Amino acid sequence: MKQTKNLRKAGFTLVEIMIVVAIIGLLAAIAIPNFVKARATSQANACINNMRQLDAAANQWALENKKTTGAAVTSTDVTPYIKLNAANSLPPCPAGGVYSYAAIGSTPSINCNLGSTVTPPHMMP
Repeated sequence: MKQTKNLRKAGFTLVEIMIVVAIIGLLAAIAIPNFVKARATSQANACINNMRQLDAAANQWALENKKTTGAAVTSTDVTPYIKLNAANSLPPCPAGGVYSYAAIGSTPSINCNLGSTVTPPHMMP
């Protein structure tokens, strides 16, 4: 008795694997720019929110200390009026910007040095 063996083993062909890799590459090419844009938008929103909180703290400091329009404010002045982060410091810009304080009464009184140099801009509306 002669038995014939089926030499074909189960598995994927090279063409099938190449098609799957091409589809994954196409999906990555579509998804990665959207993730980058979403990250930039969330950083800008967090920066604007931080500036609003710092502005409110500066205004509260000015009211409690009877400061008039044009008075200078510093980060040490607003520290008691805002919740500090885990490092016991004021919340920083998530994109690496630095906040600067303008005089009381100016609009806006808190600015991020990134401002309109990035997209979307780190500016209070």
